[in-house]
Amino acid sequence: MKIITGGIAAAKGFQAVGVACGIKKKKKDLALIVSSRPCSAAGVFTTNVVKAAPVVWDKAIIDAGGPVHAIVVNSGNANACTGARGMIDAQATAAHAASALESLELRETAVSGMKAENILVCSTGVIGVPLPMDRLLCGITAASAMIVSGSSSAHSTDSAASAASADDAAHAILTTDTTEKVMAVSCEIGGKTVTIGGMAKGSGMIHPNLATMLAFITTDAGISTSLLQELLGDSIADTFNMISVDGDTSTNDTVLVLANGASGVVVEKEQAGWDEFSDAFTYVLGHLAREIVRDGEGAGHFIEVNVSGAATKGDARILARSVISSNLVKTAFFGADANWGRILCAMGYSGATFNPDLASLWFISHAGTIQVVREGMPLAFDETQAKKILMEKDVTVKAVLGDGEEDATAWGCDLSYDYVRINGDYRS
Repeated sequence: MKIITGGIAAAKGFQAVGVACGIKKKKKDLALIVSSRPCSAAGVFTTNVVKAAPVVWDKAIIDAGGPVHAIVVNSGNANACTGARGMIDAQATAAHAASALESLELRETAVSGMKAENILVCSTGVIGVPLPMDRLLCGITAASAMIVSGSSSAHSTDSAASAASADDAAHAILTTDTTEKVMAVSCEIGGKTVTIGGMAKGSGMIHPNLATMLAFITTDAGISTSLLQELLGDSIADTFNMISVDGDTSTNDTVLVLANGASGVVVEKEQAGWDEFSDAFTYVLGHLAREIVRDGEGAGHFIEVNVSGAATKGDARILARSVISSNLVKTAFFGADANWGRILCAMGYSGATFNPDLASLWFISHAGTIQVVREGMPLAFDETQAKKILMEKDVTVKAVLGDGEEDATAWGCDLSYDYVRINGDYRS
């Protein structure tokens, strides 16, 4: 596997642009991701009972299993809790994109016609405000023209220009994020190159099942819809569902994957090349998930919690997630306080089965390693050294149990004063 540039547009046959359509006052706020070929598509969505209109629209398309040609994403407005108008606007967004792209004849393969049902739609931003459809539709028209006219670097064969255009798209989907989140890798399968690219947004309202964010993955591998959905579900279990910033899950959480087969490589489970492809796919998701946590609202510390020696994989995941989700643990890290009791407490109320009398704990960072608990018993340790370790940007909590052989890792961040400030004036 090789890390490459290009982000969401790195895979063959994909293009992406980002424009400002006026939903936000100044910044880019509309991204368009387009494949020159129809794609297999998979998706995972929020578990929140209150679902935004785009989530409902996309889930219906994914469940139907038909081909997908493009994804339209706007930021600044979530199109959530907007009633019947929200669904009308989501459908109108897809229909307008289909019409704009169809008229530009992007496709390399003959299909009967691009329809709204071939377009996925995502929104992120303020809840409870109707979309400004006049501005949004004009933005879609402009973005569509940029992809094919040559006025955008997205249509250029120059890889640096294409990467810059993909970066515009990554910027256009951000809300309170301070930086874009992108990744692309390639791997060799049967002597041919297969590429996987991705971009994501997320900074606050991040919690497992599913973390509040949008994530988009593209690949030029050929893969069936059912297998792509299975792969996405398996990969999310150890990536996006193992992160937490603040314990809130949103109305718009969405992860979408498009596979267009443009590489000429078809991947199948338990066939040659499958392990390489699935590992590369999970790597992209894992990188994007961790980048969301690193950009957590007001975060000063990136926390990794590794649990090993658990009886089951499920127990290991639950224990790790409980620690990174605890507000008391988060605030302890904010203060660089080696208050390990909060960690064991969070493990104890997690609902997972483990024997606390066999649990051992360490704090680890570039500044050193210190053990604070051995098989359930506290150890005397140097508080000054512990504080130095916890002052580092990246800190690992290592929990070793005595119950089995399973392990899991979760990622989170501290909880700071800035988190309150950012969310206290979000709408203003």
